[in-house]
Amino acid sequence: MAVKDSRTEQQIKDAAKKLFFTEGRFKATTQEIADAAGVNRTLVNYYFRSRDQLFDQVLKDARLQMDSRLEATADEKNFRKKIEHFIDVFMEQARNYPYLDIYMVSRLNDDVEKQNEILTDIKKTDKLKLFLAEIEEQMKLGTINKMPPVQFFINLLSLISYPQVMQPLLKKVFRYNDKQYQQMLAERKAIILKILFC
Repeated sequence: MAVKDSRTEQQIKDAAKKLFFTEGRFKATTQEIADAAGVNRTLVNYYFRSRDQLFDQVLKDARLQMDSRLEATADEKNFRKKIEHFIDVFMEQARNYPYLDIYMVSRLNDDVEKQNEILTDIKKTDKLKLFLAEIEEQMKLGTINKMPPVQFFINLLSLISYPQVMQPLLKKVFRYNDKQYQQMLAERKAIILKILFC
């Protein structure tokens, strides 16, 4: 049996991420992935068995990368700074992988097993429960407007992710090129903070 080379495996994953999440080519074939990685198609199958398994792996890697960046704010005491960092992490990921949110929404809508996997991951930790409690405390302090903490969290996610999910359409509607759209997204952080905080 051949020995797997972690560099080749990473090369394939990087090519797949670029095709799937940077270029939005969700239907890229195994051959297109192999060509982008500069490897033989049989190597893609050797490392990942199927295109769907490769998809799952690069999605998992992207989630883990984002989770580790979000962990850096776990000890941040200043709530506003924590939210600023949260926005930065999501927006950076959106810049690097502009089609990731679109893929996640479409995949989760079609895959009940994947939904259950994510729910299980969330339930394993109390992070969400603790974050919602922190939101509630900030409302009591008057830092943010009073509402159910879940609504604040949904507002935060919506304000960040909606422009990402709708990017292809919004670029056409407003006739923005990539640079103009990225500039508009960069301006959103201050707008989001103004909307969320008193």
